[in-house]
Parts: sequence; C-alpha cells; structure tokens
Amino acid sequence: MNLTEIASKIFNINSDESFNSICLDIFKYQSANNKTYNDYINNLNINPEKIKHYTEIPFLPIDFFKTHRISCKPTEEIVFSSSGTTSEITGKHYIFDLNLYKQSVLRGFKQFYGNPAEYTFLALLPSYLEKTDSSLVFMVNYLMSLSKNNHGFFIHNFDDLYNALIQNEAENKKTILIGVSYALIDFSEKFEFNLQNTQIIETGGMKGKRKELTKIELHNLLSKNFNTKNIHSEYGMTELLSQSYSIESGFFRSPSWKKILIRDVNDPFSYLNTETTGGINVIDLANIYSCSFIETKDLGKTHSDGTFEVLGRFDNSDIRGCNLLYQ
Repeated sequence: MNLTEIASKIFNINSDESFNSICLDIFKYQSANNKTYNDYINNLNINPEKIKHYTEIPFLPIDFFKTHRISCKPTEEIVFSSSGTTSEITGKHYIFDLNLYKQSVLRGFKQFYGNPAEYTFLALLPSYLEKTDSSLVFMVNYLMSLSKNNHGFFIHNFDDLYNALIQNEAENKKTILIGVSYALIDFSEKFEFNLQNTQIIETGGMKGKRKELTKIELHNLLSKNFNTKNIHSEYGMTELLSQSYSIESGFFRSPSWKKILIRDVNDPFSYLNTETTGGINVIDLANIYSCSFIETKDLGKTHSDGTFEVLGRFDNSDIRGCNLLYQ
C-alpha cells in the first residue's frame, strides 16, 4: 500500500483491526524513512518486520523533537514549535503536508462539536499568540476561517473579550471560548458570568504563571468562576496533529485515528491495564510524515469505556530511553 492510499484511509478507520493494519503500514514506512526513529529502533535491537501489533511498536520519547529533526521528508510546508518557557529548548514539528493537519482538526472537531461554521470562536491564548509558529493558534485560526461569524484573539484585553461574550449571549450565538488555563483563571476572576450559549475549552498550561493544578481542581475553579456546569478540555501538543476532547469531568475521548496507551513508569516498554496510572503514549496516525508513535511526559490512565485522564507530568526532566541514541 502506498502513502496516498494510507492517507486516504486514516480518517475512515472503523475497527481495531483496520487501526492495527494502518498502524503497521505507517510504522514500516517511518522506521525506514525517519532517520532518528530508525536509529532509535536499531538501538533497541528491534526488527520492524517482526512487529505484528501496535502494542509491539516502540514509541519515540518526545524530547527527541527538541534535539533532532523528526521527519520522513527533507522539506516541509511549515514548522510548528512548542511554547515552553523562556529557559526551555522547544520541540519542533516539521509538517510536510499541512492539509493532513487541517483534515485532522476539522474531522476531530466535527466528531465532538459538530460543524465549526455554527460557532463563534473567541481565543484567549497569551504565550501562544506571542509566537509565530504555534500549532494551537494555527488550529484555532483555521476553525475560525470555517465560520462566517465574527471572531477574535485576545491576550490581555479582558474588557473586550467580556463584551464580546456578553454580545454573543444577548444574540444567542453558539460560542466557544478556548484558552490557556492560567489566562482563563485570570479572566474569570475579574467578571461575573451567566453563560447559556458558551462552551469553555481549556487547553492546559500554567506556563509558570500560576500554581499547577490537577484537572479536577482546575475545572472546579473555572466552573465556579464562570458559573457554568461543565468546563471542556482539549488534549493536543505541537508534536501531534490530532486532538482529544473532554466534554465533561476531565475524561478525554480521541478520534478513531488516535489511540492512548499507558506505559509502566519503571519499564517504558510495558503497558498497564485500565484504571492504573502511568505514562501516556500516543499513537497519532495523522503524523504520517514525522512519527506517529510518541512517548509523552504526561501521566494518566485509561478507562474501560475508551476514555482517558491526564493526571499530571513527570517530575524528572528525562524519560528513560532517551539516552539510547547516545550510547
């Protein structure tokens, strides 16, 4: 199967069997064409031809996106960089086919929220807007472009954002306010709200601005401040092209081309059963031209109904396995 055929099938996966089949095709392509991933696999003494199921595929530690070019192609349409803090080395994602990202964004959004044309989008994304290569800003801007309603990006102009929300509520417009966690807290503390037509989606990230909170603590605080029952969440990252969404209670669901596995924190090549906390590994099949198999620094657990939770981050700066290319 060639890449064009694989790409055409990614967004139409309807069973675990088809997911596994496409996984194996993409793994074989990436293990042969992504130099860093190929080196990593070789250092693990793994023969790609012997891999028969996605649970046997080695996951690349996410820190390699900070130190290596993770790509199957020598050129790219755009490069996204992670936000991080001023003292951190940021990860870079080299995007060969931007249309794949757009397809993933749109199809994923439709699965959880419906047609973006029906919404007005308001984005409170300081730290991201101040960058010119943010995948999150690109995603939100793309969703805005699919709707004919008036939209807006906001940084510190809280009065303007509040007035936009009030106007949308008065006009009964379906609105999505998407924002980084610390900015949503700052904004929610300055006004009183009675939101009937607005969904609030937090994208995580205190960026050193506030004390880190668990998802439950964050959602309870935002729910109280915004006077609304449910706070939604988006789980994505620069190194991925697909998003997972939590509609309530911090339980995320992923589109059919994205899967979450939980690894043992003491043995990154072993996986845990549901309801057990460990490191989050992500399979994102939209990452055809980079790496679809990523070992993140997030802690979480899966549930028997297919949902997963994000419970925090690893305290240590290095993840076991990252030194395999330097032996």
